[in-house]
Amino acid sequence: MKHLLLLFILFTLMIVSLISCDLGPESPRGFSLPEGNVDSGKLVFLKYQCLACHQVAGLQAPEGTINNDKYNIKLGGKSTQVKTYADLLTSVINPSHKFAKGYALSVVQYDGVSKMKNYNDVMTVSELVNLTTFLQSNYQLVPYRRTVY
Repeated sequence: MKHLLLLFILFTLMIVSLISCDLGPESPRGFSLPEGNVDSGKLVFLKYQCLACHQVAGLQAPEGTINNDKYNIKLGGKSTQVKTYADLLTSVINPSHKFAKGYALSVVQYDGVSKMKNYNDVMTVSELVNLTTFLQSNYQLVPYRRTVY
């Protein structure tokens, strides 16, 4: 009986600990943005001339777009890792949070700060939501291929 009581107390403490982990002011709990529109997001991508430094399969830069060939950071395509809405949103509003893999650091950052322009003061929340929805629609999750022994 004593063991059952001890097990119950331990289980209760574990549940309380897990529940209280996301109750702090830094918790993302309850954070939600409205649903975005892929077509509107594509227009945002073109409006802010993202193709000057990024490429998306099947999307051509309109005439007059500045072209920075030395960047040409690929977005979208097949990936074995899920590109979550939160990851993409964070990459837009805080490009220094995580740098693109597969590129020399000197190409994508300077002294730890992303070379990507900060759009936080010019892009509306609706544009951000639509842009993120557009970006996410360009990724295709593919299963990880296991090595056959």
